[in-house]
Amino acid sequence: MNIDGGAVHGAAAPGGYAFRGLPYAAAPTGQLRWRAPQPPASWKGVREAADFGPSCPQPRPEQGNVFFPPGPIDEDCLYLNVSTPTLRPDARRPVLVWIHGGGLTQDASRNYDGTKLAADGTVVVTMNYRLGALGFLAHPALASRPGGPAGNYGLMDQRAALRWVQRNISRFGGDPYNVTIAGQSAGGLSVLAHLVSRGSRGLFQRAIVQSGAFALTQQPLATAKAAGEAFADLAGCPDQTAACLRSRSVDDLVNNFPGAAIPGVVDGAVLEESIGTALAGGRFARVPILNGTNHDEERLFLAIGLAVSGGSFALVPEAVTADNYQRLIGAVVGASPERSAAIAAEYPLSAYPSPGVAFSTLVSDANFVCPAVQLDRWTSARVPTFAYEFNDDTAPQVFAPPGWVAAVATHSSELQYLFDLPNAPFAVPLNADQAALAAAMRAAWASFAADGNPSTRDVRWPALDPRQGERVLSLASPRPQVDTGFAARHHCSFWAAA
Repeated sequence: MNIDGGAVHGAAAPGGYAFRGLPYAAAPTGQLRWRAPQPPASWKGVREAADFGPSCPQPRPEQGNVFFPPGPIDEDCLYLNVSTPTLRPDARRPVLVWIHGGGLTQDASRNYDGTKLAADGTVVVTMNYRLGALGFLAHPALASRPGGPAGNYGLMDQRAALRWVQRNISRFGGDPYNVTIAGQSAGGLSVLAHLVSRGSRGLFQRAIVQSGAFALTQQPLATAKAAGEAFADLAGCPDQTAACLRSRSVDDLVNNFPGAAIPGVVDGAVLEESIGTALAGGRFARVPILNGTNHDEERLFLAIGLAVSGGSFALVPEAVTADNYQRLIGAVVGASPERSAAIAAEYPLSAYPSPGVAFSTLVSDANFVCPAVQLDRWTSARVPTFAYEFNDDTAPQVFAPPGWVAAVATHSSELQYLFDLPNAPFAVPLNADQAALAAAMRAAWASFAADGNPSTRDVRWPALDPRQGERVLSLASPRPQVDTGFAARHHCSFWAAA
């Protein structure tokens, strides 16, 4: 098969074919470090595409990275992978492009096997993109002109991959005019960034946001650049020059960057305003949206002493108890003593099995669920919007050691229901009920990719309609059900009144 750059030879996969390690941009090294992605070099002969390309530099497992991929890690990492049920160039199958999460500092495309999702009739593309300092550093010396845009190189990579799809996906049986972008966590946040970014318009026709509404306010460019200057000092560049930064080793850059690059930056090029501001004002691509969260997003983070709050990580330095409950609320949510008392009254300890469950519930509601509800209200006024809550509390905890997290659908729990996760550190097979829910979810995602409606023969999934109340599909065994009390159960009126 011939694609941009030359001929490639993939491999047979269950129910179709896999092509891996396809370059969609040049190696972002040397003078291309912290520049917009450039076209890849062509090659002679046939390029073998059975193996994944190198993953992008990121912290190692001993630094707490549970998503650390096997195989080579290299700055030359702008590769993507295609899983397809057919190689007929006239098949015009819907295309789903997956953007992985990991705080914009971790994870890789090779951690997500799209074979099963492709078996539902969809061409699945997974991609790497630059992470951490290499993908999201904003520094004055990196701007093309004084005071100009800097940062968001990883989002530029994602856009370059979408452009590659436009040029090449028909050769894999896909329809370049029927592309869905999908992502989870920081990948879901990336999907929202493309929804509001003018430069991404026309590159996709639908959007799936999984647990991605937690950071709707991005940093101003001046704030991000100041943080970039502090980072340059740590990385060994007190002269604050681009030449010095480009001379530093990958380890110097990765190891001195914060653990997450969220909430991101309004750089003035990729993002001209905060995501929430654009969504509220109706300045986003007019495409159908599928958006959802999990039952208790924060439980996974709390197990390792963290909480996601305001789009960044907050340290929870001690176990939550009745004595410190209100104090920790103030510290994590950023609330005054009076507001913390009101939150504690809204989430009384007597209503929960433990202080830790009460705490993770309220932080989940404040930072994941209710922002997702607000997003749904903004978008459903203008485009078809479908909402879900993943509620299979029996889901295996594949990213935490056994016993660390109680049985609950928490952050990332739904991933194993859509993709095989070959490198998950604590993976166990799904049981029969879980596998049935996984099959129903894959069918719904494929249906949405096909025509913008996730309803299937077995599951009716209503679009949100402000005139009929908020109907959210609860993804739970044995059968998904429509939930009409979602926002109230998660106290969203309380959080909206803050």
